[in-house]
Amino acid sequence: MSSYETELQKEREAKDQFMARHPESPFVIGEVPAFEGLHYFPIDPSFRVEARLRRLEHPEEVILRTNRDEEMTCRHVGDMVFQLDGQEHSLRVFHAGEQVGPSVFIPFRDATCGLESYGPGRYLILQLTEDDRYTLDFNLSFNPYCAYTDRFECGFPPSENDIAVPIRAGEMAWVEEDPNAVVMGPEVDERPAKRAHHPAPVPAPEEEPPVAARSKPTPKSAPKKAPAPPGSHRPPRAPAHAKRSKH
Repeated sequence: MSSYETELQKEREAKDQFMARHPESPFVIGEVPAFEGLHYFPIDPSFRVEARLRRLEHPEEVILRTNRDEEMTCRHVGDMVFQLDGQEHSLRVFHAGEQVGPSVFIPFRDATCGLESYGPGRYLILQLTEDDRYTLDFNLSFNPYCAYTDRFECGFPPSENDIAVPIRAGEMAWVEEDPNAVVMGPEVDERPAKRAHHPAPVPAPEEEPPVAARSKPTPKSAPKKAPAPPGSHRPPRAPAHAKRSKH
């Protein structure tokens, strides 16, 4: 096993410990029984790819649907462009607001969603860089907290972030008894959004893991700020829950 695989496996074990016992775990908050560890695809270095961010000159405010059929607003800052199996792909990159600093998130769906991975999609978290060059590692993709319990609210990927190929890397669907069972999620799409111009997020020194990297719990079910689980710079938390649009 390579040093990369060893490090990633340790992070996954630390995350399992967090999920099993920590008071901020969605399994603890949601009183989800029978947690024995998250399910993952085998680690596959071929799903670590070089990517570049094509930034928008003026980031656009967009609205994403949530698992409660409500809305969350965030900024589309650009598109992450990369190649997988010789084909070019592009995923929209979102920023949740000044409170998360240089942290951005990429919600996506691929051909495994609803079959082997969580139906509505998975997430990647990145820190913005000045040169806009990244290593996109799908082995670090993870489920939002709403994949485990409806006590949390999370945004779904827009249709532009659908990938037609299967990405068998990262976290699989959570199923209590049979990890190979089909797990379907609601059909999702991106709603029309109000457009607004904002300055692009500027990279800044990282102080704490971004608060926007976690799914938003119901007001009565979780404290105001939840500490980061071990390895939070990689797969542990569901992304950006910026302010929701008012109806």
